[in-house]
Amino acid sequence: MSLRARLALLYTAIVVGILLVFGVAVYLSVSISLTNEIEQNLRNSATRVLPLIYVSDEGELSVNVTPDIEFATDTFIQVWDRNGQLRADSANVRNLTQPLDSASLYAGKPLSTEVLLRTENDEVHLRVLTVPLVLGDRPIGAIQVGASLAVVDATQRSLILVLIVGALLSTLVAGLASWVSTRQALAPLEDITETALQITRADDLSRRIPYTGPPNDEIGQLIHAFNQTLGRLENLFNTQRRFLADVGHELRTPLTVIKGNVDLMRMMKELDKEAMESIESEVERMTRLVGDLLLLSQAESGKLPLHLQVVELDTLIIEVLGQMRVLAKDKVSLELGEMDQVQVCADKDKLKQVFVNLVQNAISYTPKGGRVVVSLRKSGHQALVSVSDNGPGIAPQDLPYIFERFYRGEKSRTRSKDGKGFGLGLSIAYWIVKNHEGSIEVDSKVGEGTTFRVYLPTSLSRCGEEIRDMSLRRRDTVERVIDV
Repeated sequence: MSLRARLALLYTAIVVGILLVFGVAVYLSVSISLTNEIEQNLRNSATRVLPLIYVSDEGELSVNVTPDIEFATDTFIQVWDRNGQLRADSANVRNLTQPLDSASLYAGKPLSTEVLLRTENDEVHLRVLTVPLVLGDRPIGAIQVGASLAVVDATQRSLILVLIVGALLSTLVAGLASWVSTRQALAPLEDITETALQITRADDLSRRIPYTGPPNDEIGQLIHAFNQTLGRLENLFNTQRRFLADVGHELRTPLTVIKGNVDLMRMMKELDKEAMESIESEVERMTRLVGDLLLLSQAESGKLPLHLQVVELDTLIIEVLGQMRVLAKDKVSLELGEMDQVQVCADKDKLKQVFVNLVQNAISYTPKGGRVVVSLRKSGHQALVSVSDNGPGIAPQDLPYIFERFYRGEKSRTRSKDGKGFGLGLSIAYWIVKNHEGSIEVDSKVGEGTTFRVYLPTSLSRCGEEIRDMSLRRRDTVERVIDV
């Protein structure tokens, strides 16, 4: 059964339940109200008869019938003595010689009952009030006052008919209304299903679900979330395609070199030292590529192992600059800008890898005679490391993608001369900084230069926990050694 049908049935069932409860309440309320009114009339009639009853000198029960007392035409009155003899009755039951309610005639207290009185011509539904007559402690008879319930029965039958017809019509209207309303409400879900099927059939993740309803309702939020998911999936698939293409491109060259050298040595039937060195160099390239991919995968999944310690950031940057001066040589001027003393809680080797990569990129893409400036300062509760160059800059259309795997701007997609670049450095740097709860930004203008900024939290609380855990582990190890 479809969701639309289930919702329509649910709404209809709720309406039927409400109508049932309402109908029962109305029926009981009207019935009780009419019954109470008749009961009150019976009590009033019995009260008017009581003063007319007396006991004669012979001890017999008598009734002084007064024509001034009038009763309703549907009210029946009988006065019975203790011997079961009818002493008086109203004119409308003169032909009735049996009690209105035989079972209650000798009751010891006033009793109200409903009876079905059978006469020669018909059956009458009565409400009978029996009032015992007592002289001292001795019962002397009883008064029975009855009233026809024909009006009550007719009213109840009419009420039941009205309630049933009204309930059926209301159920029909509620069912149709719920069917139409659920159809309109669930129509966007059909669009989602159709779009998903079209995407599956055409393998086109660029499609989006149109929606013209309120954007903040449940359907609008669902469609917005679905469209966002499609966008992310599209980006992921595009990234995956580009990733596979770039990996294939990066691996094809070293594999081609290796195969060519192997074929050469097979033809020469002897080992060639130069060919072996070339093979070794390409194997090292592939090893670095696989290592970088593994590191990047760990960083992206949040499972990058970090050996946290208190790091003197200024000392680490000076150490990186010392190593990079060998790479810069006379090509560019490697300068130290503003330098504050800042401590951070970080993995020293991973952080060094970030700064080496940034400085190396700045040197590689800065023309001869240019300058690269590295500075460190505090910015609130963060340490800010900036690496600036006056190179050609990065095109605006490339800036959003420079931290993606294997991404290189159109003017610099060729491999570096030393053959070591894979386009993974910035992506690795981004995820290492993110795993340190920091952030990395880039600001670049074509023809003026590029500045990378790395923000790292200066809080040392994480290191405190790490050091405490390490101390506990060392103490446990020592205790186990002592026990042995």
